[in-house]
Amino acid sequence: MQERTIGPFHVSAIGLGCMNLSHAYGTPPSAEQGERVLLAALDAGVTLFDTAALYGFGANETLVGKVLSKHRSRFTLASKGGMAGVQFEDGVKRVIDGRPEAIRKNCEDSLKRLQTDVIDLYYLHRWDKKVPIEDSVGAMAELVRAGKVRSIGLSEVSAAALRKAHAVHPIAAVQTEYSLWTRNPEIAVLEACRELGATFVAFSPVARGFLCDAVHDVGTLDAKDIRRSMPRFDAANHAANLRLLPGYKALAAEAGCTPAQLALAWLLHKAPHIIPIPGTTSVEHLTEDLAAADVKLDAGLLARVQVLINQHTVAGNRYSAQSQSEVDTETY
Repeated sequence: MQERTIGPFHVSAIGLGCMNLSHAYGTPPSAEQGERVLLAALDAGVTLFDTAALYGFGANETLVGKVLSKHRSRFTLASKGGMAGVQFEDGVKRVIDGRPEAIRKNCEDSLKRLQTDVIDLYYLHRWDKKVPIEDSVGAMAELVRAGKVRSIGLSEVSAAALRKAHAVHPIAAVQTEYSLWTRNPEIAVLEACRELGATFVAFSPVARGFLCDAVHDVGTLDAKDIRRSMPRFDAANHAANLRLLPGYKALAAEAGCTPAQLALAWLLHKAPHIIPIPGTTSVEHLTEDLAAADVKLDAGLLARVQVLINQHTVAGNRYSAQSQSEVDTETY
């Protein structure tokens, strides 16, 4: 597979977001199926695997560690701290905590679950706005100096926060949702990454399955599927967004690729410092996604697909008001 750079690492142009194997989209697949997907990705040439302490409250890191630790020299390992599951009397709950002591604990816990001595790229999963970002990044810089982390990243931050963090320690990557239907990074952070030499890692690059032509009836989604709380998937907005799909599928057919491949190829064509990390629970879909690296799109088709699907033509916000309050990304 083609390669791109992220910090000091040369990685596959398309990475694997591992979250789907343990978290967020209803009942996760079996551990055996998760293992099949992870090993298939490794065998297909994926060299960037992305997980987090939050995913499955540690279950995803445990799975990645169990399956991939014996192949540790073959890939770049990314994980995240600053947001994790915390045990309360009424159960485990998601907590954003950017205090240095919390970040250190998150990292130690992740190292154990991942069965490794060092994490190649360690992200601040969310900026805890009660803590100066310089303090959180300072703690992460200490982890670099201690040899527990090789490079630092940020997730869901603005260009201003990125610049503050970068002044404390070089930021290798910024990870934020980016796809044809979520264009917020184009406001400022994508350009800030280019200026600072940071890679932009695009999560949910196929619009949480929408651009795979895979979500036709929200009513069929699992009761715990996070899309049920997202405005774009409520009944009225989803119905409006479905009207975009026939034209989009026609453009994919014209390009000689699948709808999912068109979404990923669009990102790869946008800029050389962008790496998409689609997630999947299916080896078949994984193979389809990775083939997007070979799709060639001409300028005319790129222009038409951007006119069809963008922040003005898509109905609904990407997050609920509560979820939006927890991120620092610019909005239109």
